[in-house]
Amino acid sequence: MVDLHTHSHCSDGSLTPAQLLRAAEKAGVTAVALCDHNTVAGLPEFMAAAGTVEAVPGVEFSANYQGKELHILALFLPGESWAAVDSRLAQLHREKEASNRALVAALRCGGYAITYEEVTAMAGGGWINRAHVAQVLTRKGYTGSVQEAFRTLLNRHGGFYVPPKLPDALETIAFIKDQGAVAVLAHPLLSLDAAQLRTFLPMAGAAGLDAIETMYPLFDEAATQLLRGMACEFGLLESGGSDFHGAAKPDIRIGVGRGTLAVPDAVLEQLRGKRLRK
Repeated sequence: MVDLHTHSHCSDGSLTPAQLLRAAEKAGVTAVALCDHNTVAGLPEFMAAAGTVEAVPGVEFSANYQGKELHILALFLPGESWAAVDSRLAQLHREKEASNRALVAALRCGGYAITYEEVTAMAGGGWINRAHVAQVLTRKGYTGSVQEAFRTLLNRHGGFYVPPKLPDALETIAFIKDQGAVAVLAHPLLSLDAAQLRTFLPMAGAAGLDAIETMYPLFDEAATQLLRGMACEFGLLESGGSDFHGAAKPDIRIGVGRGTLAVPDAVLEQLRGKRLRK
């Protein structure tokens, strides 16, 4: 069993990269991919701490497709590419910082007594995003959970959040392939419906997309089968992971999600074959 989508405290998870590996080992996971949001800051520690569990270096890029925010994983990201990833993400981090500050200011004007310093402290030195704002709101009792915060105050229609400008999804896929990594569309049905996916996937495949996540904790059997059919139809491999965040998503466990996730080791080997040597 492998888990090819997890997060550490370097983005919006709660465990250090080394703790993540230990949690994977305890759960019986044979390989785990660290895919922090728009940062590779945790990868040096992650790779150095690898032991009995295979550490797969990755990153989760935020990207835009026709006004929709897509998340694209780069798996097996070579160490010699980390600097190029950092360089590409520098502008996004500036845009994100402005968006985060504007969000907190708007919430304060709306009567929610939170500060940017509290959000920064919640991030613990990692890159700040809406999940940290959601955690502060929940800790202060404004929302009942992080998930509720995202459904209400922090979604695009809540009146407080203005998303940062994101790079193009197809260009992001091409960049991932240029770095010698494996490109995977994360949790496809959270951003696009089936009809939109059928339009996007041929273009994404032409840009270099290798796989889509068909195995994901929030997907029921019907969704998984739909995505497996699309993967076959468009010549893509399958991937899967828990999207583990630790305390931020307490119902999601590493390796098994909500208890029904089981990504076979064979998935890892198939994806490994898609790496490009730099």
